[in-house]
Amino acid sequence: MNKFWFTVTACAFVVTANAQQKALTAQDYERAESFMGYNTAKYIDNAGVSPNWLPGDKFWYTARNAAGTQTFLVDPEKKTKTLTTEYGSTVSPPPARRRGGGNEVISPDGKKAILIKDYNLYVKDIASGQLTQLTTDGIKDYGYATDNAGWRHSDAPILRWSPDSKKIATFQQDQRNSKDMYLATTNVGAPKLEAWKYPLPGDKEIATIRRVIIDVENPKVISLNIAPDPHRGTLSDDISSSGTFDDIDWKADGSEVAFVSTSRDHKNEKFRIANASTGAVREVFEETVKTQYESGQGMINWRYLPSTKEIIWYSERDNWGHLYLYDATTGKVKNQITKGDWVVTRLLKVDEKTRTLYFMANGKEKGNPYFGHFYKIGFDGKNLTLLTPEEGNHMVTLSPSEKYFIDNYSQPNVPSVVVLRDLNGKLIKELEKTDVSRLIATGWKAPAPVSVKAHDGTTDIYGLVFTPTKMDAGKKYPVIDYIYPGPQGGSVGSWFFSASRGDHQALAELGFIVVVIEGTSNPGRSKSFHDMSYGNMAENTLPDQITAIKQLSAKYPIDTTRVGIWGHSGGGFATATAMFRYPDFFKVGISESGNHDNRNYEDDWGERYNGLAENSDYEAQANQNHAQNLKGKLMLVHGMMDDNVPPYNTLLVVEALQKANKSFDLVLFPNSAHGYGAYSPYMMRRRWDYFVQHLLGAEPPKDYKMTGTTIR
Repeated sequence: MNKFWFTVTACAFVVTANAQQKALTAQDYERAESFMGYNTAKYIDNAGVSPNWLPGDKFWYTARNAAGTQTFLVDPEKKTKTLTTEYGSTVSPPPARRRGGGNEVISPDGKKAILIKDYNLYVKDIASGQLTQLTTDGIKDYGYATDNAGWRHSDAPILRWSPDSKKIATFQQDQRNSKDMYLATTNVGAPKLEAWKYPLPGDKEIATIRRVIIDVENPKVISLNIAPDPHRGTLSDDISSSGTFDDIDWKADGSEVAFVSTSRDHKNEKFRIANASTGAVREVFEETVKTQYESGQGMINWRYLPSTKEIIWYSERDNWGHLYLYDATTGKVKNQITKGDWVVTRLLKVDEKTRTLYFMANGKEKGNPYFGHFYKIGFDGKNLTLLTPEEGNHMVTLSPSEKYFIDNYSQPNVPSVVVLRDLNGKLIKELEKTDVSRLIATGWKAPAPVSVKAHDGTTDIYGLVFTPTKMDAGKKYPVIDYIYPGPQGGSVGSWFFSASRGDHQALAELGFIVVVIEGTSNPGRSKSFHDMSYGNMAENTLPDQITAIKQLSAKYPIDTTRVGIWGHSGGGFATATAMFRYPDFFKVGISESGNHDNRNYEDDWGERYNGLAENSDYEAQANQNHAQNLKGKLMLVHGMMDDNVPPYNTLLVVEALQKANKSFDLVLFPNSAHGYGAYSPYMMRRRWDYFVQHLLGAEPPKDYKMTGTTIR
């Protein structure tokens, strides 16, 4: 009797619950998908300018709008922009630095190319195709110019040609004592094992580089007379992040080369100058910091100026990223060039004749501190001049002669304007203004930029909020927090205008409010801001995310009892951390390709932002050690051929959840790498379904098929 009563009651409850559950249709998903970039692009007119340069700084570009395509010819000297039919049918790109599938590096004069063959370097005469061997002692795991940062690797040689095309600066990379990483394919029959060198934090041995200079014209290898350097750079451990050998600056005649050696933990930088004929190295100066040094925001900003025996150096020693002038002979500071509570991000031009620097900087002007502007200043720190006065985030492209620049500026909610200026900032011509009126007519709207206080209650942090284009009065909406904690980047990514940012607006259309918050410890601001979570990467900006959502709920109809979160890579790490450490706030999470235990991720990442393993508690930060705290719904996702974040990171969390008897969902892509390639639309659909079902409390359409190709 009692058992029967319980069964009937339980069944009645299920029926009632299902009756209250809303069902979303394929049409609802189609409407949401209409906000994806592959569907919005066709409604945007005059989007940007891609210059095709001609002699005399002239250039042509094409503009597309509802009426079709037009081609314009711009003459900066005459200050004219005219319609043309002479150009536009074919684009003549500049000569490629790499050829042969990206595995050859071309000399500046275009006559020679360097390639790797059997761990040794060869020079090829481009006209004849003749190969000449340059090195002979390269062997497996100790080859010349080999490209391997662990998380990133290729068959391309890493080197820097001298300006006179007679020498190259490169290295012999010693990986003989580095650990291997393994992945196995999924297929019918025996799997294929992939193995490569992938050191981890705490490893006794990591990859090192023995620096050499090679005389290409009269083949000879000159070893620099210093101990091998750790495989590190001033920007990251990927010592070819700029597409060439980083932290190298040749003298024009090829007689000497300046370079910077970075310590394993990124706390010490040594500026050195080598004699290219003898290999003798002169120590010029060094800088040591408490946390980690970086030479800029996405660009290496130091320069060697041999004609005046000076160095432009980048440092955050006064808590802001600024430029300093050094004496290359004495190694002493001559003067600080830029100064103030703002940050130089990229040094774009050094005019040695007029002793003027041209650079991008954040935070100098009022408003959003992430908006970059273009400036010039004298070597002596005088005559700082703003060259891009309009409010917004600016992207600058210098003309070939560097007498002019194209300025493309916008805001996340304000479409771009493109203008042509001279190097004094004088406006020459407005080129294009992006028109989104046709897009607005479809029902689209821009995200709302917001500013709230960080978890410390005083620091301003910034972000974007995406709301449904049609909102019901009096209704509260569940919120989805998209997160990427960095620390080398942030959740917002670009602060330029973009009609579609991933699937944020698409998700909002399904009945959510989506927030994207740039938290403390992300870059682009002060040194202390970036270092807020140094030594504890597991903070993941989460205290900022929580306080931001609570503050935003006072302005937006956010239901703070229904909070979801998702992210990829570092965002996957942060998502699982959120679900385990703040289980009463975050109810639904989707963790994609997360580096859940940084002892299982490449050596440089953790050692740069956490410190060396012996000085930091990696164990306490590992997600699997907190998995037993899960209360909500969690989906874990990983590509099983991920050579960036190996899948064992997620499998550690899987095992911990199983040991803790916790229910969770798992999506694996057997032959996918860090991104999911052709399976990205599938993953996006699964993400929508998961939030719709578990956060919105609705039934998604069954197996909806996305029409787009990929979203990454």
